[in-house]
Amino acid sequence: MSLYVMKFGGSSVGDTERMKRVAKRIVEKQDEGHQCVVVVSAMGDTTDDLIDQAKLLNPNPPAREMDMLMTTGEQISIALLSMAIHDLGRSAVSLTGWQAGFRTEPVHGKARITDISPERVMSALNENHIVIVAGFQGMTEDGEITTLGRGGSDTTAVALAAAIKADVCEIYTDVDGIYSTDPRIVKCARKLAEISYDEMLELANLGAAVLHPRAVEYAKHHNVQLVVRSSFNYNEGTAVKEETSVEQGVVVSGIAYDKNVARISILGVEDVPGVLAQVFGALAEAQINVDIIVQSGVQDGKADFSFTTSLAECDLALEVIQGLRSKLPYRDVTSERDLVKVSIVGAGMISHPGVAAQMFDVISQQGVSIKMVSTSEIKTSCVIENGNLEQVVRALHTAYNLDTDAQVYVGGPQVRR
Repeated sequence: MSLYVMKFGGSSVGDTERMKRVAKRIVEKQDEGHQCVVVVSAMGDTTDDLIDQAKLLNPNPPAREMDMLMTTGEQISIALLSMAIHDLGRSAVSLTGWQAGFRTEPVHGKARITDISPERVMSALNENHIVIVAGFQGMTEDGEITTLGRGGSDTTAVALAAAIKADVCEIYTDVDGIYSTDPRIVKCARKLAEISYDEMLELANLGAAVLHPRAVEYAKHHNVQLVVRSSFNYNEGTAVKEETSVEQGVVVSGIAYDKNVARISILGVEDVPGVLAQVFGALAEAQINVDIIVQSGVQDGKADFSFTTSLAECDLALEVIQGLRSKLPYRDVTSERDLVKVSIVGAGMISHPGVAAQMFDVISQQGVSIKMVSTSEIKTSCVIENGNLEQVVRALHTAYNLDTDAQVYVGGPQVRR
């Protein structure tokens, strides 16, 4: 008997009919002789609807109360899914994140897991229950409810799989695996049979929405066997693992993009030691994540530098920088918001010179200017204007020989075995 953690996203449990199909899928897994722990997200657009309702009442709702509100979406899902499984004649028990033993740091909106005590989960499994756990949520040592940030249900599933030593963690979504790029933009995208943790982590951090970055970090650190597959069919998924066989001739494995990008520029700063530490230390204290940083040349003892952050954190970042002006004089601060980041990722890039140059050439052929560049051993990212994203992604996908003849399957009715 193997122990499976199965995670189903919001689109997989978007309505009662889909909920019934998911319940049937879980029962089938149990019929194969496996123990099942299931992690679910909120149904469909529930989370977005809750945010909209909150902002109608208060444009800047308190973070603590938002966490209280947001966790209700997953609690609805776990109760309904448990009921659906009971209707199929099986025993299931639903648990909130804190009932399942998730403890987090005291940060609202994007808390990190500090500890998991899964005794209640294991006890329910030993009593032959299917265990349904709410994703995306936990509780601090002081009893405050927290959320793990958008996409946090992936992290819940992988962290729980590590804690209970599950044999496999399956992430079910509306596509049947991980593709070379977003199949909604490129219909001839290539499905990957396997991908390394490092490549997947880069893609996830760069905007690929199929897996949350923290989930991949957990999987790599704890060597969790991770599979991404569709909840709408029984096709083989994509395995995420430590080492993969490099496909002949494929240098770039995937192309990711991130629309949630803002660039902030601080102009006319004194070129003295400690300036960058002061700015980015203050941003870190405000829990603001910074991505690409570029400093220009020095003129008359003054320097300009720019960095990117998420659109959601842009206003807060500007407030932090303006608060530094009394002790860190600068001439001006500006921001740009209609930007996207497009990235190429591939382990094969390490041994193939000219891959980045080809990317720059392809983007220039689309008549698009590159505003910022960031590189590592296995990725190159370019910040460009938003209006040209789709044509750039398609052109890069073709240029790196990733196009296939097959048409990608996205969502739709479940295919029976």
